Amino acid sequence: MSKPVCLVTGVGPDTGTGAEIAKRFAAGGYQVAMLARNEENLDALAAKYDDVRGYPCDVSDLEALVATIDKVKSEMGPPAIVAHNALRSTRGGILEMDPEDLERNFRVNTTALLYLARETLPGMIEAGNGAILVTGNTSATRGKANWGFFASTKASQRILAESMAREFGPQGVHVAYFMVDAAIDTPRTRPVMMPDKPDEFFAKPSAIAEEMYRVAHQDRSTWSFLVEMRPFGEVW
Repeated sequence: MSKPVCLVTGVGPDTGTGAEIAKRFAAGGYQVAMLARNEENLDALAAKYDDVRGYPCDVSDLEALVATIDKVKSEMGPPAIVAHNALRSTRGGILEMDPEDLERNFRVNTTALLYLARETLPGMIEAGNGAILVTGNTSATRGKANWGFFASTKASQRILAESMAREFGPQGVHVAYFMVDAAIDTPRTRPVMMPDKPDEFFAKPSAIAEEMYRVAHQDRSTWSFLVEMRPFGEVW
């Protein structure tokens, strides 16, 4: 029998969260479809790791997203796992920012999740199992000055995921939201934003991926929805 399929959006550089999710599910016996805009990076990951394949796609282009999901289904099979890791964030004052930025954030963070679900849920329901995993953060639970255009779209993402969990859980589909209360140690975050912070300040992408894999395979009698993750020293 062919291996089950895991589809991951927002797969960036090696050792980033998306790449670690792809690698963990591949190591766990899945063939992984990686969606991201950077084709060169996808090719590099596909050449380096087994059972991963890149599909260049901008998830904010909804027609292209649907076409890409159809291509994954045709070439690899219907996804049993979907991990929506793609993210768009803009920062600034409510009165100064372009309202179009709110729409663009919403398109990536929330609308793309809806389209991913609509295109993959029927196959999961037919199979009687499957999982949709969403990476989020504390912006999904509170609005802060200068983060309104981001936080509002992450909050809507969380509520959409919770609505899906309640609707499709009884049909065998596990939907979970992973709220990362931390700076993630990615190739972009630490060198650019926080180069002087110690290792224990950051959440490790590989550890996030490990937790997502574990939750995706929970016993049905103890499914989680909201999974909070933070470093041991984080004040909360």
